[in-house]
Amino acid sequence: MFTAKDYKKGQPRWCPGCGDHFFLASLHKAMAEIGVAPWDIAVISGIGCSSRLPHYMNTYGMNTIHGRAAAIATGCKVANPKLTVWQVSGDGDGLAIGGNHFIHANRRNINLNMILLNNRIYGLTKGQYSPTSPRGFVSKSSPYGTVEDPFRPAELCFGARGHFFARAVATDAAGTVEILKAAYNHQGSSVCEILQNCVIFNNGAHDCVAKKEDRAKNAIYLEHGKPMLFGENKEYGLVQEGFGLKVVKLGENGITEKDILVHDAHCEDNTLQMKLALMEGPDFPIALGVIRDVEAPTYDDALYAQIDEVSSKKKYHNFEELLLTNDTWEVK
Repeated sequence: MFTAKDYKKGQPRWCPGCGDHFFLASLHKAMAEIGVAPWDIAVISGIGCSSRLPHYMNTYGMNTIHGRAAAIATGCKVANPKLTVWQVSGDGDGLAIGGNHFIHANRRNINLNMILLNNRIYGLTKGQYSPTSPRGFVSKSSPYGTVEDPFRPAELCFGARGHFFARAVATDAAGTVEILKAAYNHQGSSVCEILQNCVIFNNGAHDCVAKKEDRAKNAIYLEHGKPMLFGENKEYGLVQEGFGLKVVKLGENGITEKDILVHDAHCEDNTLQMKLALMEGPDFPIALGVIRDVEAPTYDDALYAQIDEVSSKKKYHNFEELLLTNDTWEVK
């Protein structure tokens, strides 16, 4: 049995009120509930405020170079298949310079738990817009507003044939712990997007869901096999309308709970899961929880199975035997 304290180390050096503090506490708690020993875990990060996180973990860890966390985490996992590997990146580190590694880690389905801490800003380098900053966003590097459309992490994950995507708000400890546990239990690449705040350079980025009372009105918690209901009294729901979704109110126009869509996180076709993941206010609630969780062969298992298969057919199993497969002679 482990407690959250068993995974803690050092004194976090983040700004007071930073979303990283909230997430770190949830990660410690999730690890304790999962129960993997600290010495069987590695936490790998890149560069950025969020990437300081391995310094505060009583596990193996590595604060690597900018954008390369997924690549190094891949090597770590493939070389040490019994190690549980958590990769932590910010939206800049993970989706800008690290975007290529992000999509290929998903495509390969490597057994990594990838955390994307999304505050929609470059915080460590003092306030430049990031790949997830909205169009028109004013920052130090876009004083007149950005003229770009942002990445939507779920869209990128699904487009790379990702099999697990979940989302939580950093200030929602219970919701964060649940998706982290689900990510660990998923075999293959898992992506957890954490909506968090940067109090210095992008304060209020996720205000509509930061507080519990606001999440009740502006978010929907998706649970596999459960109807898609939301609202302070679960008075609203989602139904299909044509190729899209529609918000309805129970009791109006004869709508009952039987009309509400039921969430299927295990459906291989990601069409509906994508629509849920891309919902935005004010017309739709923001989807939280496990949105997609589909089983598929993992890179790790396939690689080791291939090595075993090829090795079994070879006449040699080490370097000395390899040398003896050729003509040999003795020099006297």
